[in-house]
Amino acid sequence: MAATSLCSALACVLALPAQAVEPTVAELAQRLKAIEQRLGTAGGNDNASAGNDLTDLDQRLRVIERKLELQAEESAARAASTPTVSLSASKGLSVKSPPPGDVEVKVKALVQADGRFFIGDEQVPQNDTFLFRRIQPSIEGTWGSLIGFRILTEFAGDSATINDAYLDLKFDPRATLRIGKFKSPVGLERLQSSGSTGLIELGLASELTPNRDLGLQLQGEFGGSTVSYALGVFNGAVDGRDSPTTNPDNEFEYAGRIFFEPWKNASNALSGLGFGVGASAGDRAGSGNNFLPRYRTPGQAQFFNYRSTVLADGASKRWSPQAYYYRNAFSLLGEYVSSSQEVRVGAFDTELDHRAWQLTAGLVLTGEDAGYKGVARPNQAFTVGGAGWGAFELVARYGRLDIDDAAFPRYADPNVVAAAARSWGLGLNWYLTGNLKLVANYTQTQFDGGAAAGRDREDEKAFFTRAQLAF
Repeated sequence: MAATSLCSALACVLALPAQAVEPTVAELAQRLKAIEQRLGTAGGNDNASAGNDLTDLDQRLRVIERKLELQAEESAARAASTPTVSLSASKGLSVKSPPPGDVEVKVKALVQADGRFFIGDEQVPQNDTFLFRRIQPSIEGTWGSLIGFRILTEFAGDSATINDAYLDLKFDPRATLRIGKFKSPVGLERLQSSGSTGLIELGLASELTPNRDLGLQLQGEFGGSTVSYALGVFNGAVDGRDSPTTNPDNEFEYAGRIFFEPWKNASNALSGLGFGVGASAGDRAGSGNNFLPRYRTPGQAQFFNYRSTVLADGASKRWSPQAYYYRNAFSLLGEYVSSSQEVRVGAFDTELDHRAWQLTAGLVLTGEDAGYKGVARPNQAFTVGGAGWGAFELVARYGRLDIDDAAFPRYADPNVVAAAARSWGLGLNWYLTGNLKLVANYTQTQFDGGAAAGRDREDEKAFFTRAQLAF
């Protein structure tokens, strides 16, 4: 009877329905232990018969265990030879090589659709319009442990262009060599991503800093990323613009920046404080837009340019002390810029020094953390018919740009261009999700001069809107 009972037990243990999942090794081991306990109470011939059954059960356990080992080895080998493809709302499309995963390609994009509307522009009419401000797909990533890269194209406007195209040779976190076209390391607001600035368009101080340039730059970080630096040599870009595709005058510009965040890794009220200085120096010789700047308002209307007979003829210098502070929902960013250029008309020459400053403050009304890269993600994303409304941020900015008095009247016409501009603006940023942002701005700019007979140019009153998708 004991043998019969044991066989029945073994049959129950080993028999599986046609569609059942094969038991694991641990489950079979538990069943074997139960059988051994039952055998302890059986006797004689029953024990011998049950022993044979146990031997058979043990063999089956070993076969199953080996099958599982082979499956695990096969899965590990497959994972070691298969690239990882991921798609997420925050990081876009990413393809990473098998371990160690040091080859990775990321596809991202930034799309900004704007509306521009001007109020009371009778004397200096501006076009109310809808436009694509930016359509920027990009490819970036790493190609081994040494090489990083980025290619960012621009499809907004009349023709496609390449904004960024560079390689990073990552010798060490303290020393990376960047080669190609990228943002010059001078202006604090200029160095922000175009999708992260507080207001839709940059402020007056950024009109005196260069944008993208072609060259070489050594950059790195020290002290747990509390000190960062950049030092490079470039073709040279005029204030507020990109450099031309080639060096137009056989002169180079040297630019650098050092920035400190002493309490970056601390948990105190100063952890979001950063400060530093950017600067550039070089020589420039020639006439036209590649050599002398034109300055625009936050409404993108030009308010200063040189006379057509003026030449850039000598040293060009900039320096910009700058700082920001981020604490929970509060943000504050400020910078001062001085930009000088030696100019000439006929036998007359002088060095003109234009100066500007601005201060931008923000408060995230829904309590999310503010940052240099904007609000990363709302605590509750906007959901149609749901409770989430996203994040709301209120932003205010004031700035001023002063043209050197010595520019008038020989180098600039006071009846056509302004000697100074003062601008204030208010903005509301609505982060519906981590990828979608709606923006509304009102800016007002006042001028000194810029109209006939020494009168002041009429105030610019602009209402701008933006729908932005970024991933």
